[in-house]
Amino acid sequence: MNYKELTPQSMCIHAGASVNESRAVVQPIYQTSAFRFDSTGHGAALFAGRQEGYIYTRMGNPTIRGMEDAVAALEKGKFALGCASGMAAVNTVFAAELSAGDHVVCSQVVYGPTLTLLNTVYKRFGITIDFVNTSDTDQVIGALKPKTRLVYIETPGNPTIELSDIKKIAAAAHEKGAVLAVDNTFLSPWFQNPLTLGADIVLHSLTKFINGHADVIGGIVVVKDDDTYSRYRSVLNQTGGVIDPFNAFLVYRGIKTLGIRMEKHAENGMAIARFLEAHPQIAWVRYPGLKSHPQYDLGQTQHSGPGGVMAFELKGGFEAGETLLNSVKLCTLAVSLGGVETLIQHPASMTHASLEKEQRLAARVTDGLIRLSVGIEFHGDLIADLTQALDRVSGYIGAVPKGKNIL
Repeated sequence: MNYKELTPQSMCIHAGASVNESRAVVQPIYQTSAFRFDSTGHGAALFAGRQEGYIYTRMGNPTIRGMEDAVAALEKGKFALGCASGMAAVNTVFAAELSAGDHVVCSQVVYGPTLTLLNTVYKRFGITIDFVNTSDTDQVIGALKPKTRLVYIETPGNPTIELSDIKKIAAAAHEKGAVLAVDNTFLSPWFQNPLTLGADIVLHSLTKFINGHADVIGGIVVVKDDDTYSRYRSVLNQTGGVIDPFNAFLVYRGIKTLGIRMEKHAENGMAIARFLEAHPQIAWVRYPGLKSHPQYDLGQTQHSGPGGVMAFELKGGFEAGETLLNSVKLCTLAVSLGGVETLIQHPASMTHASLEKEQRLAARVTDGLIRLSVGIEFHGDLIADLTQALDRVSGYIGAVPKGKNIL
C-alpha cells in the first residue's frame, strides 16, 4: 500500500508499518547491533548495494526505518534519516552540504546551539556565515553570494516565533544555486510541509512535537530525491550520529497520536495567547494564531495551524519574568518544548545563554522574553495557573475561566 496516498491522520497510524516475521501489530524493536548473513555471497551483495537488507544498525535497522518512512510520508518527502538528536540532524545537513570556502545564510532567530555550531566548528573549517533576519526576505536576497551553498531557516523561529517566507526564500536560493534547509520543529509535519513550498531539506528535533512525550532525544532529516539521500546517508553513517532502535520505537509510537495532539496544542495555544494578549502586565505576545502577529497573513498561506509555542514579554522586564517563572505551579519550568505537558522557560538565561549578548539582542531575544510551550492539559487550568503567577507580578486579579481548577 502507498501510505503517502492516505490522509495525514491515517498516515500517522499506518505509515512506515511493515509485515514482520512475528506478524506483530506494533513494529518490533530490533535491539541488535548486527544482522546475520545467509552466506558470504549474501553479505558481499549487501555491502556492494546489489541487494537490499540490513548489515549493522549504524547503517540501517528495521525499527528505525519504519519511523523514518513515517516521517518522510508525513513531510511529503521521499526518504528520511533518523539521527541521535536534533543537533545531530543539524550537523548532518551542514556536513553533507558544506565544503571549505562555502557561504551560509542563516536565520538570526534560530536554536542557540545551531548558531553556536556554525560560529565555532564550521567557521574553523573555512565556512563563512551571514546571520540575517529571514522574516525579511529582502535581507536574505541581499546576503546571497556566488559561494552561497546553503540557506538555513527556522520558521517559526526559536524563540521569538518569527515567520519566514519559505516559497520566496526557496526561489531566491535556487536562483543563486543554493539549497534551502528548513527546521520545521515548531509546527511539525501536521501543520507545515516545507518541501511542498520549495524547500530542499526539512529537519526536526524528534524530541519535540513528533515524539511528544518528553522521553526521547532524537532528530531527523527529510529529503526528496535519491541522490541527496545517498549523499546524506553516507555522511550520517560515517559520522555515526544515528538514532538507536529503542528511541526510534518510542518516536514511532508518538507519531500515532501526532494529529490529535497538535490540534489540542493549537486549541490551547489560541486560548492562552488571547488571555495573555489581554492582560495588562503583558507587553506583547507573539503567536502565529493571533492577528497581531507581524507575519500573520504569511502564516495563513504556508501552514494549516498555529502550533503550540508562543513568546511573550512582561512589562516589568527581567525581574517580573523571574517572579512569574518562580510562581507557576502547573506549568513546568524547563527547557525543551512540544510535549504533552506545558513548559515555560527564559531563553536569555537558558537555551540562548551561550550567545554573546550582542548576538542575542540582534536576534530579538530580549532579557525579558519568555517562551511558553503549551501542552494538552485543560486550558482553563493553565490560564488559572498563569493568572495566579501574574497576580504575584502585578497584583492584578483577573477572572479565572470556568472549568476544573486544580490549583
